[in-house]
Amino acid sequence: MKLVFLIGSGAVGKMTVGQELMKRTGLRLFHNHMTIEPVIAVFGDYNGKVVNEMREIIFREFAASDLPGMIFTYIWAFDQPADWDYVEHVKQIFAPYQTEFYYVELIAPQEVRLARNATENRIRNKPSKANVTLSNERLRREDAGYRLVSREGEIPFANYLRIDNTALSAEDAAKLIQKTFHL
Repeated sequence: MKLVFLIGSGAVGKMTVGQELMKRTGLRLFHNHMTIEPVIAVFGDYNGKVVNEMREIIFREFAASDLPGMIFTYIWAFDQPADWDYVEHVKQIFAPYQTEFYYVELIAPQEVRLARNATENRIRNKPSKANVTLSNERLRREDAGYRLVSREGEIPFANYLRIDNTALSAEDAAKLIQKTFHL
């Protein structure tokens, strides 16, 4: 089993790169909005408790499956101990299944991410982003409120790759990930 944590700030391209990586490797993509969007549809607003419980079930069932692996997208606030704890928690779910862990951090400047925030693929897969003005405000607020890019040497894990995908296509980023980790 392989688990790829595809991390980065909002609209950096995690889902899109994940889609390309899934095509190239056969690993299944579980982007964070796959649980967020149905919860918003049912409850009318974000409900973190329900989102986390849904993810928990999916992680447990997937880890115990015969599938080759998962790509999980996540906005990791490096200045929040709870986010570090959450990544460790997810790893503990997969660890009994001889899972190999990989960490890919995508980075791009805010102006690039704001442009990506309005792409057709993003809005199609994340209906809560359809109000681009509101979504842009949320992105700016997250950037101002959290440290969403790791510091040099901060990620202590083996199998870590940082990609500045400002000028890279999703396909080229996926190729780089696949080549680097032999996926």
